[in-house]
Amino acid sequence: MTIEDSFKPYLTVKKSYKGGKSKSSVMSDKKVFKLSSNENPLGTSPKVIAAIVSAAQDLHIYPDRTDKALCQALAKDFDHALSPAQFMASNSGSDVIEMILRAFVNIGDEVIVSNPCFVPYEAFSSKLGGVVVDVPLKGTTYDIDVEGIINAITNKTKVIFLTSPNNPTGSYISKADLESLLPQIPAHIVIIYDEVYRHFAEAADFVTGVPYVAAGHNIIAVNSFSKTYGLAGMRVGYCYGSEKLISYIKQLSKPFIINKLSLVAAIAALSDQAFIDEVVSLVKDERRYIFKELDRLGINYTLSQANFYLIEPPLPAPDFVAHMMSEGVMVRAVDKFGAPGKVRISIGDREANLAVINAISSLEL
Repeated sequence: MTIEDSFKPYLTVKKSYKGGKSKSSVMSDKKVFKLSSNENPLGTSPKVIAAIVSAAQDLHIYPDRTDKALCQALAKDFDHALSPAQFMASNSGSDVIEMILRAFVNIGDEVIVSNPCFVPYEAFSSKLGGVVVDVPLKGTTYDIDVEGIINAITNKTKVIFLTSPNNPTGSYISKADLESLLPQIPAHIVIIYDEVYRHFAEAADFVTGVPYVAAGHNIIAVNSFSKTYGLAGMRVGYCYGSEKLISYIKQLSKPFIINKLSLVAAIAALSDQAFIDEVVSLVKDERRYIFKELDRLGINYTLSQANFYLIEPPLPAPDFVAHMMSEGVMVRAVDKFGAPGKVRISIGDREANLAVINAISSLEL
């Protein structure tokens, strides 16, 4: 026998999540607009920067052992519709997702996803020995397949991923579809409801997980500080659900799991409503501008509810990505997200979005 014989077979799976390239990793003689990772176009709140600078004066002191202070701030941010005990924070939304899966998925258990979707859903599930069952989103509008999900449920199903708005499509789950699906899901199944991009949704029938947690459904809603709050570099995420579910998942949490700077940054970010409003307003305004311009250029795109949009490029995706990079715009092909041939583009400020339109316009088709 060799050491390889002791390896867990499900840890040898090749599918893993690789984030988008960093701006510093590309070479260009032009100004580069990074629109490949759905980052905040306005950066980070000045209040957050001030809080980080202040906290940096005593980095030799351990941070709070738990996420208690952040959970209290989150409960306030949700207008006390949820108690602090219904929140759990960790060092990224992805880490929260992995913790939930670790809490519920054993070898051979089934996890339902709906492609195109965020790659870690499948990668993390597989690396825990779970069996991924794909119920693809429907059509060009990427609607959730309620009937397909129900038909895919077996006695081995432990987790169902629902995402609204969805990455990479920007589509969302309507209130009608969600309320049709939830009553049909057996009581032993946990629903991971990824609503990381919720602030940017403006559809009249868009809903968060809050009322469904209150109604007693086994929903754990995942959120992040990376997008709206501009803290992608600080790695803070959280989830909420029933006290029973949250207290159970917290058994997997580690002491001091969130560092001092990330804790103070997240709490300060929640306090700067003016900055949040400015970010959301900019994204919604620029989203309307981009869609109008894409219509003019004859480019097919999704009606996104997020801070990015998915397009069908006018040439093969790798060639399109390379062309955009040559024009100083970083965008991302999303074949690994389950959308072959498509490209995802983040919404930037007007200068960045003009660069996108100009780069597409410069194509010789």
